[in-house]
Amino acid sequence: MNGFTTIRMQRSNNAVARVTLARPDTRNAFNAQMIAELTACFGDLGRDEGLRAVVLAGEGKIFCAGADVNWMRASAEASEEENREDARRMAAMFRTLDECPVPVVGRVQGAAFGGGAGLAACCDVVVATGDARFSFSEVKLGILPAVISTFALAKIGPGQARRWFLTAEVLTADDARHAGLVHEVVPADELDGRVERIVAALVANGPRAVREAKALIRRVAGMTREAALEHCARTIARVRVSPEGQEGLRAFLESRHPAWRTAP
Repeated sequence: MNGFTTIRMQRSNNAVARVTLARPDTRNAFNAQMIAELTACFGDLGRDEGLRAVVLAGEGKIFCAGADVNWMRASAEASEEENREDARRMAAMFRTLDECPVPVVGRVQGAAFGGGAGLAACCDVVVATGDARFSFSEVKLGILPAVISTFALAKIGPGQARRWFLTAEVLTADDARHAGLVHEVVPADELDGRVERIVAALVANGPRAVREAKALIRRVAGMTREAALEHCARTIARVRVSPEGQEGLRAFLESRHPAWRTAP
């Protein structure tokens, strides 16, 4: 996973990866290179069976300001077909992040506008500073949040989108929490500590169970009631008899930590 120029990927230990948007001079705005690198990075992370959590952050004062000006200029001069392919690449990036099997914790400071708000929507847990601002700002430019809508709607729902997509108003961190885009709002000096506590909570749980739970949310949300009930029954039966499920149950009955809590 080396060789990235617009992002950094670091492993603090075998269980946790940290991906940082590293274009602070452009407020971590997207360009074609960053899109390609995030897609490759999260694709690789998703295939790492030893990984338990990913933290997504932005270097500097701004998490992500959306699209890079030069990239937007190029899109204005491109054909419809070229723009379609460009949008497909961006959609693939968001999908790779959204469907990463391990939980992703968003660490948001400053602002998350346009595609930056889309990144927040793809994170499983989002912690933001009190002064962070969010916006689905595309209509101000005469375009719309089409690519990120699949992911944002799943997070905030149509009711919230009918205001924020159409007005392009700036959401405060508390607005974003109320809308469902952010889970916690903390003072800036508590941001890293709160992110680390969430990561610790994730790592304390059954590794396979956490992955299964994340997958369950996405699958059940698109099912009919009857299909969901049957899928859930089959899933829990399979997980209960799995080695991890058996170890967790035995540990509980024996009043001890399960193996995944004591492993190095």
